[in-house]
Formats: sequence, C-alpha cells, structure tokens
Amino acid sequence: MDFHPFIRVEGLSAKEFRKQKIDILNFTAVIFTSRNSVDHFFRICEEMKIKVSQDCKYFCITEAVALYLQKFILYRKRKVFYGADGSTKSLLEVMNKHRDNEKFLFPSSDSQKKDIEEWLKINKCEYATATLYKTVSNDVKEVMTKAYDMIVFFSPSGVKSLFENFPEFQQNGTRIGAFGPTTSAAVEEAGLRLDVKAPAPQAPSMVAALEQYLAELNKK
Repeated sequence: MDFHPFIRVEGLSAKEFRKQKIDILNFTAVIFTSRNSVDHFFRICEEMKIKVSQDCKYFCITEAVALYLQKFILYRKRKVFYGADGSTKSLLEVMNKHRDNEKFLFPSSDSQKKDIEEWLKINKCEYATATLYKTVSNDVKEVMTKAYDMIVFFSPSGVKSLFENFPEFQQNGTRIGAFGPTTSAAVEEAGLRLDVKAPAPQAPSMVAALEQYLAELNKK
C-alpha cells in the first residue's frame, strides 16, 4: 500500500484576499468545515495583523475541528459550537439555534460545496464567503506507472486530479474506493465503477471497508 496525495492545498496571499473586499472584523461568527479552513483563516489574520474579537463565535463541522481551535484561541464552550455527528445537516441545526443577529464569515477553498451558502441565503442570514485557499492537482503520472490494483479517493478533488493527469483514463480492472458521500458521487459521475464505499453501517472507516472487501474477495 502506497500513499500519494493527488492534491495539495495552497493558501491565498493577503494581497489576493484583499481583492475580495471582505473586512473580517465586521463579522460576529465564523464557520469552519475543516482544519485547513482554520489554519488559513488565522494565517490571513496574522498576515494582515487582524486581532479577532474574543466575543467572536465559531461554528465547526466536527468536535475535532472545534478542539483544533485551541491552537489559536482561548477555548470557551459558550462561543465554540459543533455538529453532533460531523454532517453538514447537524452543523446547520446548531447554527439555526444561534443565527439571530449574527454576521457569518465562511472561510473556504475555491472548490467548496455550496450547501452551507445556500442555507445562509434561504435563511436570509448576513454572511460572506471568503476564499482563503485553493486545491491544486499534483503530478502523479510517475506514481501511476505502477500497476495498482486499487485507487482510494478521499475527496472529489482527488478524482478530478486523476483525470487532469490522465484525461483518457480507463478503469478496466482497477478497483476504486471512495470515502464520503461527495467523493463517492464524484467517482460515479466520472463514469467509474465504485467498488469500496465508506463510511457504511458496518464500516465507519476506510480501513474497515477495505478489510471487509478483502475478506469477501478471499472467500471466492
């Protein structure tokens, strides 16, 4: 088993961010959907010498992302909120309870899903989406000279990178695994056969899903 990232994350510079004409200090709440968004939000703040108010609220996709904030702020439960199960739906349920009089800033990548923005629009929230980093495809042509039996993707961007590297890619006998519903959808939309899907009821992780898949293969 080899690990080769198909993508990498690159942060926008403070100069690039200024072109978006967003004043971070105008917002009372920040939405974080990944550690990358946390890292790049506070990196931009540091580069621009912005001191975020101690009263600012933070809405995080998971508890792990919420706890990661301790690297940057004095963690207080009264101002840090997160979804119950790591889904966008549970995050939005938490935001709905606290959305009155809040002005939301949504730090994101250039390829962020639009579901949170759509919810903010529908609920007539005051908000802005700040693009702070971008996802770039890695050159994996040399890596793929190996005849791998399976390729496992963890983001839709990884699937996109595969076809940017190999526009004429044919799956043939190569097995494909995907983690997360959006990644699975990207695999199928690309016309690939999805062989291993996680999370699933009996396989909450990709490791568990691979173990089940290999066990079934060995029975044949």
